[in-house]
Amino acid sequence: MKHIPPRQLEIFVQAAASGSLRQAASQLHLTQPAASMALAELERLLGAPVFDRVRGRLHLNPRGRALLPLARDLLERQAALVRAASDADGVLSGELRIGTSNTVGNYRVGELLQPFVRMAPQVSIRLRVGNTDGIAQALLAHALDVACVEGPVLHAELDAVHWRDDTLVVCTPVGHPLAARRRLAPADFAGVGWVIREAGSATRGMTEQVLAQLPPPRMHLELDQTEAIKQAVVAGLGIALLPEVAVQDALAAGRLCALRTPFLQPFLRRRLSLLLPRGRYRGALLEAFLRATIG
Repeated sequence: MKHIPPRQLEIFVQAAASGSLRQAASQLHLTQPAASMALAELERLLGAPVFDRVRGRLHLNPRGRALLPLARDLLERQAALVRAASDADGVLSGELRIGTSNTVGNYRVGELLQPFVRMAPQVSIRLRVGNTDGIAQALLAHALDVACVEGPVLHAELDAVHWRDDTLVVCTPVGHPLAARRRLAPADFAGVGWVIREAGSATRGMTEQVLAQLPPPRMHLELDQTEAIKQAVVAGLGIALLPEVAVQDALAAGRLCALRTPFLQPFLRRRLSLLLPRGRYRGALLEAFLRATIG
């Protein structure tokens, strides 16, 4: 039976992430010759190369791509074993890597993290905020342990667990002609300028569904942050579909107006979900986070 030392797996994983054996060696505090020997021994034990070498760069070959998730899983289990041994007194410690989409990370992060932080104050949390597609890809690449996003994510390797519901509203600047109308119909939106999120965000997907119900807009202004869109609407640069939780302060202060659009109601609600890699090992930290967050 072949035995592959954890250090060789670490070099494999780091080299796959960076595409450079020199960088992998530096990250693991090894000399480059030592890292090169360890990788060569790993490939000898596996009976085939896991990288293609092209102009000094390492590129995973099909065998390497198939083995990389297994190597990551083994290293995560080893880390969980070490944590379990050091947590014999029942106190959770270590690091949990959480990803969130923009709405959750910027406006619901306290709601998401507070129960777990109170349960396990010794755990270090590393939070990454991005659009829904980017966070899902980071989760698949083992860069995150769990994610919380808005909107549907359909992927064979990910499970989605309902966390909360979220409502969006169509916002205009104060004094916009639409804000003065008591009753609105789709035709009233003809030629109106919109400020929208970037492709890959869940809010962009919902905005496109809304726009499909309306006459063609006059123009689009595309921004990659909800807060930037909110400020653009306040400045009179267009109207936007925005999460209600993100605009409550501006609505209360009279800096924005929310339109009554009952004909768009089916397109203004969405689910916030926890994303988990299907079949991947869940350590004690992740299980504790799930218990604290969704029960």
